[in-house]
Amino acid sequence: MTRRPRKMLTARIERLPFHRRRPIVTALLLLAGAGAIVDGRTRDDYTRYHNRVFRVARVVDGDTIDVVAADGRAPTTRVRFWGVDTPELAGESAPSMHHGPEASEFTRAALSGAQVRLILSPTRTRGLYGRLLAYVHVEPSGPMINEELVATGHAYADWRFPHPFQRRYRDLEATARRQGRGLWSTVTPELLPPWRRRMETRFGLIATDDHN
Repeated sequence: MTRRPRKMLTARIERLPFHRRRPIVTALLLLAGAGAIVDGRTRDDYTRYHNRVFRVARVVDGDTIDVVAADGRAPTTRVRFWGVDTPELAGESAPSMHHGPEASEFTRAALSGAQVRLILSPTRTRGLYGRLLAYVHVEPSGPMINEELVATGHAYADWRFPHPFQRRYRDLEATARRQGRGLWSTVTPELLPPWRRRMETRFGLIATDDHN
């Protein structure tokens, strides 16, 4: 697969003014000023990681990276891109999901060895498995990879957990879906992740045998 050069990922966004290029940074820094820290772990994470730059140590898959920063006994911190879900790669008991390798390659091409700025919400900093939840910007002045993944059709907007930019991600996904970008060019209801298939069926967005 041909890698998309990192400079091509940033070209469109770098032409925008700063306040449009970095809406996540602007909005969450304003939230920080409101003193919305809710517990000790969140406070510690916010102090250690928010609006700070780290080197990417490893791209785990399409929506997860390790950065060079100790996290307890671990030498690196595992970061989950908040608000998006990319198809899974093959594991011990399951093959890769539809578009999983392509999504991982997209993130690898964009972030391998890169410097990234992590933006956290002051109200929630960790996911269900203890991974840091972040909006991840490529430095310097590069794109926010969460948005790039959704806008290019390499990730689903994750509806399961509320976050400050859920509406924006859903709008980006709707455009990618309408234009048949990335996974949306070939995905069928049966190829959707189980959580997404359940939700789309529930809200009547797709027709599947689950209605029978």
